[in-house]
Amino acid sequence: MSAVNAVPFTRLDHHWIERLAHILLALTAIILIYFVAFPLGSILLQALQAANGEFVWLDNFVAYAQTPALLDSLWHSLWVSGVVTMIVLPLAFTFAYALTRSCMPYKAMFRGITLVPLLAPSLLSAISLIYWFGNQGVLKVWLQSIGFDEIYGAPGIVLAECLAVFPHTLMILVTALSMSDARLFEAADAMGTTVWRKFFTITLPGAKYGLISAAMVTFTLVITDFGIPKVIGGNFNVLATDVFKLVIGQQDFARGAVVAILLLAPAVLTFAVDNFVNRRQTAMLTARAIPYKAKPAPMFDRLMTLFCSTIALLVLAMLGMAVFASLATFWPYNLTPSLRHYTLGLLDAEVGVAFFNSLKMAGGTALFGTALVFVSAYLLEKTKGLNSVRLLVRLLAVVPMAVPGLVLGLGYIFFFNAPANPLNGLYHTLTLLTICTIVHFYTTGHLTAVTALKALDSEFEAVSASLKVPFYKTFWRVTLPVCTPALVDMARYYFINAMTTISAVVFLYSPETKVASIAILNLDEAGEMGAAAAMAVLIGLASTVASLFFMVLAWLIQRRTQAWRK
Repeated sequence: MSAVNAVPFTRLDHHWIERLAHILLALTAIILIYFVAFPLGSILLQALQAANGEFVWLDNFVAYAQTPALLDSLWHSLWVSGVVTMIVLPLAFTFAYALTRSCMPYKAMFRGITLVPLLAPSLLSAISLIYWFGNQGVLKVWLQSIGFDEIYGAPGIVLAECLAVFPHTLMILVTALSMSDARLFEAADAMGTTVWRKFFTITLPGAKYGLISAAMVTFTLVITDFGIPKVIGGNFNVLATDVFKLVIGQQDFARGAVVAILLLAPAVLTFAVDNFVNRRQTAMLTARAIPYKAKPAPMFDRLMTLFCSTIALLVLAMLGMAVFASLATFWPYNLTPSLRHYTLGLLDAEVGVAFFNSLKMAGGTALFGTALVFVSAYLLEKTKGLNSVRLLVRLLAVVPMAVPGLVLGLGYIFFFNAPANPLNGLYHTLTLLTICTIVHFYTTGHLTAVTALKALDSEFEAVSASLKVPFYKTFWRVTLPVCTPALVDMARYYFINAMTTISAVVFLYSPETKVASIAILNLDEAGEMGAAAAMAVLIGLASTVASLFFMVLAWLIQRRTQAWRK
């Protein structure tokens, strides 16, 4: 603690320092109430009101239940999400099993390929499928030969969603399968237990909570996704596209709010199940545990390599087709490579402005979002007092995890577009898009910051208090340098998600504040699929460059501030 200047303070000084911490914590609570609780409350209020503002309570829900077309959309969303979950879960589990329980070569390469789709908007997979199987697709004849007339509608949504959510499901299952105690397998081998019996009595029980979490997350990601159904859904309506049509097309805010609440239900259920699973889960790695190491098994390793190669090729085919189509001069008649679509998108369609807006929004989200999340987490973990406010901040910090981006964006329309709102001037500004994106991804950053802070001994703050050192000096000179790797990870997460998000901002932009991901939707609606593919590729490239930048930044910070770890 010698690095912190211990200047003697009077009792009055200490009182004001403590008061400053309470003021900052209360300010954090006000920010979260204003930008999380109030917008969500506005959705509920809108669902209970008629167009003239009169309370009709559940009448809007009854009217929704009596509308066959809207009920069809609810059924479509449920069964498509269920089908995608049933397809992706076993595929991702097998891939994760290959990565953690086999000795196949090129594991890092396979893992890296599956993470690439996270760098581009989810609708990139829909655009690629159209070029593969659409009306002028390369494999249109093959698709018809197996009994499908076209890719548009349910088949396209299912395939595109499988490609889009696979990396998310895989990350959860890799973590679940990594936590294994080798002693259990050694004991089973000593008893002559067969491979299949070990799988069903050790592996599956140990990963069951990870499987439950992965299934719930997959289902929720699919049912709340907007971009893929919008691009490849055709006349096959789902809840996410219904919200957009009701609010933007028909200006029916009451029914739009009802559908938003229906979209909120599976996300809340996922959040509740995940919490239940976390409470029930027991530690798979104890202090005496021995980490599991896979043993070579030539036939099994070859089968796993073949399986992972197939999945990797499908992912690369999706990405490769998007890049190829973006460079083709005039699909499918002139496939000569050119930059025509990039010129059309960036200059003629003025998407260059939208792309620059995306960079500004992503940069602001990474900078201000990381600062807000880390400071608020520090106030929660390393200061004392105001327990009721502290409990409220903890609750509001995890709420965004259970709120789909489409629902949050709709809440921002209802709340910030109200004339009585003192911050009404933020509506349709890039500032509000940045704030909405920060809130949308707040929980993951918060949990990352809390995990990093909990790893620090509370003795730092205790010694600072005994030396009458202000908490903000301890924060600046001790906590911040130690936690910089976590800060870089949070900033990278915020930047990439801000570049690729669609649902959180689709309701909030204006012609002047349009972002690149929304511009892709507009190009698709205008029939400029090549330009849409080009813009999706550009977003992927920007995210890749940003990831490399953050990797270099993390390395530099590691050398400068983390030497003590060695």
